[in-house]
Amino acid sequence: MTTALWFLPFATPIALWAALSDLRTMTIPNRAVLALVTVYALVGFAALPLSPWAWRWLHLAVVLVLGFVLNLTGAVGAGDAKFAAAMAPFIAPPDIGAFLLLLAATIPVSFVAHRLARRVPALRQALSGWASWEARDFPMAFALGPALILYLGLAAIGAMPSAI
Repeated sequence: MTTALWFLPFATPIALWAALSDLRTMTIPNRAVLALVTVYALVGFAALPLSPWAWRWLHLAVVLVLGFVLNLTGAVGAGDAKFAAAMAPFIAPPDIGAFLLLLAATIPVSFVAHRLARRVPALRQALSGWASWEARDFPMAFALGPALILYLGLAAIGAMPSAI
């Protein structure tokens, strides 16, 4: 619970940056991925005991390998795989299942919101030039970023299994 409070103010702007970048350009900047990893490295080192902090790096490695395999099959973009891997250490081990359910809910909601928003002429005009308006692919950071923010917020208020 306390750890999520440490992470939330640092991870939120990075998650929003990645989501907005993906909407605008259909890419997630490597700098956003590195920034999120840096937040985990520094804030996590201060907020977590050494052993759990170190073991959570394994989450990053596992998700990165899975993401690259999914990228090779064309299921996800490379930036999505890297950003998901950078998010992974932020998830407490007892919360992995709950986070995956949260992500499974966030993806279709974000997808529908994006597809509806791009049908609104005034919105398209106000945000002209956004690559995601015309892209066939979905800007996955528009779901990944909010999922991380929601998770950290829920964990901060004790609404995740790790609080039990």
